[in-house]
This record gives sequence, C-alpha cells and structure tokens, in this order.
Amino acid sequence: MGTYSVGVTDAPNDLAAPMGSDRLYFRQLLAGRDFAVDDQVARQMVNFVYLVGDRETGEAVIIDPAYGIDDLMGILAADDMRCVGALATHFHPDHVGGDMMGWSIEGISRLIETAQVPIHVQADEAPWIEGSTGVGASDLVAHSGGDIVQVGSIPITLVHTPGHTPGSQCFLVEGKLIAGDTLFLDGCGRTDFPGSDPAAMYESLMTRLARVSDDTVLYPGHFYSPEPSATMAHTRATNYVFRLKTPEQWMTMFGG
Repeated sequence: MGTYSVGVTDAPNDLAAPMGSDRLYFRQLLAGRDFAVDDQVARQMVNFVYLVGDRETGEAVIIDPAYGIDDLMGILAADDMRCVGALATHFHPDHVGGDMMGWSIEGISRLIETAQVPIHVQADEAPWIEGSTGVGASDLVAHSGGDIVQVGSIPITLVHTPGHTPGSQCFLVEGKLIAGDTLFLDGCGRTDFPGSDPAAMYESLMTRLARVSDDTVLYPGHFYSPEPSATMAHTRATNYVFRLKTPEQWMTMFGG
C-alpha cells in the first residue's frame, strides 16, 4: 500500500499554499497527446492527468488515472518514480475509467490490477465510483474535505467541492489547485448530470474556492482553453462564472 501518511485536519481559513519546493514532482499530462496517443476517445475528451510526488522518496500518486494506465506507469518509471496511490476528483469514466456512451475507458480498476494501490476519494463519491468502475469499497479510501494525503514529504490538501457531482473534490499542493471538472479556466463543470447540484456548485466556487489565494495556479481537468493553466487571479478576472454575483443570477443560468 506504499508509505502513505493520511491525516485529518480542519479546513484552513485561507487555502493559500506554499510555492513549489525542489522536492515536488509535478507533471500535467494530456490524454491522447502525452499518453494513450492511439486512443481516439482520449483525443476527443482532452482530459488532463496529473502526477504528483516527492522526488527524494520516489513516491507519486496519479490524479484521475484514465485511458492508458500502462503508459502512465511507464512515464513514472522513466522519471524514477513509483506509484503509491491515486486520487480521484470525481466518478465520471473519463476521469477514473468505466463505460461512457458505449466506449470502455481504462482506469482505476486497471491501476489496482497493476499496482495494488489505494484510491483516495471523497466519501460522498465512493458509492458512485464503485458503481461506475466496478472496484470494491476495500480498494477506496474515503475522505472528508480538509483531509491531507501525504506523499513522501508532499502534503496534498483535499477540498470538497460538490456541484458537478456530489463528491467532487479539488487538490491543493504547493501553490497549485488541481480542480478536475469543478472549475476550468473558462467556465465550470456541467450541473445537469445525474448527481449534479447547481446550488452546491455556486457554493463551492464562491465560498469554498474563494479561500484559495490569487497566486495559486489553477490546473483543470480538461484542456478546454488556449492555455493549460492560469493563476486564480486571472481566472477570477476572466472566467464568466465569477461575474454571477448572487445565487439568483447563478440559478438563472445554471438552475435548468
């Protein structure tokens, strides 16, 4: 199971994070380009997968492992890193594997077969992930918002951001916010899927992520904008979702 140290903390008042250290191992990989290059679904879905770890201990986790699991493991090995776990932002098959629109996407079930590592999920998302991927409850580690997953000396803070799905979560690590489908550089995740909640999405963006500092860099779950990342200050200034200042304005656009 690796050398995880998982601690539970109260959510901090200000979700600022220290800037990246020399020990931090961090890679943003685009499915269909950087790995799974022959997978047409990966090319169409333009998912980002993230590798985060501690260079000194060689431990790393994969965030949202989907499509080419063997490719991802090969990238880690080439970097002298080893996978000790995975973190899931939410249960949709393009992020953790499963069936989607008649296509089968490789994901955490293949990772467990390959490496026998724990999958860290938000507690509200666990039954959805079990249903969509077929993995068992014993393969999942359920968390609350504010929990910290320690990978070597690198702490990853889990931020529960329901809205796109009940247990969507973001990950804050050394000045970086890995946001899955909660927040993109342009727009946010859809709120008209099963399990979605537009009112919860408003709360997540305007209250929970409001505590993330302006100099934190946003890394989204999809390559939907010209740039792959941007500071939260830039995102707040340019992303239209932050122009909706009241719950009433928000529900007019996203409430369906």
